[in-house]
Amino acid sequence: MYANTSSRLVLGLLSRQTTAGGRSASSGTAVCKQRALWLREARSASQPTVDPDEVRRFQSLAGKWWDERGEFAALHAMNDLRVPFIRDNLLNVHVARHPGKPLGGLRVLDVGCGGGLLTEPLGRLGAKVLGIDPVGDSIGTAQLHSSRDPDLRNRVCYRACTLEELSAEREGGEEEEEEGAGQYDAIVASEVVEHLADLETFAFCCNHVLKPGGSLFITTINKSNLSYALGIVVAEQLLRIVPSGTHDWEKFISPVELERLLESNGFSVQSVRGMLYNPASGAWSWTNSTAINYALHAVKVRDAEEN
Repeated sequence: MYANTSSRLVLGLLSRQTTAGGRSASSGTAVCKQRALWLREARSASQPTVDPDEVRRFQSLAGKWWDERGEFAALHAMNDLRVPFIRDNLLNVHVARHPGKPLGGLRVLDVGCGGGLLTEPLGRLGAKVLGIDPVGDSIGTAQLHSSRDPDLRNRVCYRACTLEELSAEREGGEEEEEEGAGQYDAIVASEVVEHLADLETFAFCCNHVLKPGGSLFITTINKSNLSYALGIVVAEQLLRIVPSGTHDWEKFISPVELERLLESNGFSVQSVRGMLYNPASGAWSWTNSTAINYALHAVKVRDAEEN
């Protein structure tokens, strides 16, 4: 994401203030309200939050999302891990009351949804899912594909927008004071954060649109020597599992750094699990090592009055 200097300073100062004082549950609401006020002032001068180079790159691939043997084959295969990971962690908090639709009654936001590869299976589990992506052609692909399945028509919808734009819509003055800005039970950002330029704004906006106690699910790539060797040199340049230039190692983030960022923005990290892709079999598996890929589940801290 891009943000101008004043926006970065505002968010950075608020982050340091929260961390320095210790993040207690009772201070969560006050901090979020304070950040919302600052964000309103800073947003008017801010730049778009996505990296335009990334948008152009995915624009050229927008019609290929549902080719299971194409550039996104590894993402199709990743559903074998990430869908149960999301489902099971949500069911630990929300008891299933809808036979056959365990996520029924839950509202999920899929950030950077692309062509809807993860949005659709979450909808089939019963969740009402909004997929957002800044690439309009990808949204068009997602809408066309989901329209072919009658089971998804009342559960899945898409919008061509950014997370920050969606967050801005939730700033409703008096209505926000009464009802709270959060409206989603869960946010999913799978293989997204390694393409962003401003993770501070991303984390803040996730907090802003989530309900208290809501879940944030992230899958991404660690910033390690091994991830560079396998994720870029081998995957992009040698085996061409993904298109060359898809990833920028400088944007990768370690689990420790991501946990620190999320905790400074009102989240409590619940679990981090390593993921491993086997290019020979085209399958993903869980592993004890987070040196390359990993999945993270965090929860928005509740205010003490709500506990």
